[in-house]
Amino acid sequence: MHVEGGVKVRVFVPDQVDGVYLHIHGGGWAFGSADGQDERLWRLAEQARLVVVSVEYRLAPEYPFPAGPDDCEAAARWLVKNAAAEFGTERLLIGGESAGAHLSVVTLLRLRDRHGMAGAFRAAHLLFGSYDLSMTPSQRSFGPRQLLSNTDAIRGSYELFTPGMGEEQRRSPEVSPLFADLAGLPPARIVVGTEDPLLDDSLFLAARWQAAGAPVQLGVVAGAMHGFTLFPLTITERELRREQDFLASA
Repeated sequence: MHVEGGVKVRVFVPDQVDGVYLHIHGGGWAFGSADGQDERLWRLAEQARLVVVSVEYRLAPEYPFPAGPDDCEAAARWLVKNAAAEFGTERLLIGGESAGAHLSVVTLLRLRDRHGMAGAFRAAHLLFGSYDLSMTPSQRSFGPRQLLSNTDAIRGSYELFTPGMGEEQRRSPEVSPLFADLAGLPPARIVVGTEDPLLDDSLFLAARWQAAGAPVQLGVVAGAMHGFTLFPLTITERELRREQDFLASA
């Protein structure tokens, strides 16, 4: 279906509905799609009793910043206004993986700062996100190791998403939420693996999120690489259960 501003979303509606989860997929802001995790999102919808709304946001390089964030903001605003009428609930949650985790935080900040909707979403679930596009120490020091993502791949994705921006411009809170005022954001669960170049991003964000006054569950998964939940691993099954439990109880 299409929502405010013509943004396309993919909707999974289970038989029992206790809330709505706005899901934002990963892919370095340049790849991926709302239908790329249908099986996983449908299972989450059924087991957590959540309508899952996955956003088909515009991708770089054809549509660089701020197109993707604009689409996610539009979908979130539509849910705030219409979830009760469409799905019978006002309990809203948000989250995503990698670039989707970044876009989730950017969306929460935009709702707070642009629309006075600080409390619209009850919780955020953030998997191995990038929160400092000027590059944290772990991003810079990871090097060329081929574990789905590495230093050069990350740098390339930033250049596609924010072309023409230098490091200082990428430190803008609108681009890198690690530098934003995080007051008024909801409880969060932040997860990352120890073999992820984005390790520091999650550690630093969790510390700042908690310092701003919201509860945080931080999960650091030993030996896990970037994007590990996309692979059929034992730790993936464990992590998906924890995600379901967090979203069902938030």
